[in-house]
Amino acid sequence: MSRVTIAPEEDRLNAQIAFAIEIDKLKRIIRRNHLIDGSRRENTAEHSWYVGTLAMVLGEHAPPGTDLQRVVAMLLVHDLVEIDAGDTFIYDPVAVTAQEEAERAAADRIFGLLPADQATWMRELWDEFEERKTPEAKFAKALDRFAPILANHHTEGGTWPLFKVTAAQVRQKVRIIEEGSPSLGAYARELVDLSVARGHLSE
Repeated sequence: MSRVTIAPEEDRLNAQIAFAIEIDKLKRIIRRNHLIDGSRRENTAEHSWYVGTLAMVLGEHAPPGTDLQRVVAMLLVHDLVEIDAGDTFIYDPVAVTAQEEAERAAADRIFGLLPADQATWMRELWDEFEERKTPEAKFAKALDRFAPILANHHTEGGTWPLFKVTAAQVRQKVRIIEEGSPSLGAYARELVDLSVARGHLSE
């Protein structure tokens, strides 16, 4: 009688551990935004943790009936593609144009490391976030856009003056926040206006 050296559950665990090792690389992806205390730039893993936590704290600003657990899960996986594709600066039109293809290829590879059922589940979360059609995805995207505005406002403009970003460009991103949460959108719009008044963001 032949002996099975690797049980199916061990294959599954090995795939899960391979994924766990791979996503640790997200900690080395440096974003353009600074921490709110201005001490250094944040990495993407920190950003994902931050917006996931914001989903729990600011959940009352989501549309009624929003599945906040799904929002948190979505935010934890939404930027894993940056391991391959890198961080795309949303105010760089050339980089944004190439972003979709690079990130989809990254999603295929990274989520494909998991056992099939988990790969399907996480890829569906990622696709839902990107498509921004459900209340959960709209709220998740709103938080993803809200966080850097909050950080830039509290670091005297942060990346805005550095990359010559205008108030009109930022207000375009505020519309995405408003789609997912009118109250957070209104707050973000006030931050933009205040940053302009303080000279930290140009019109």
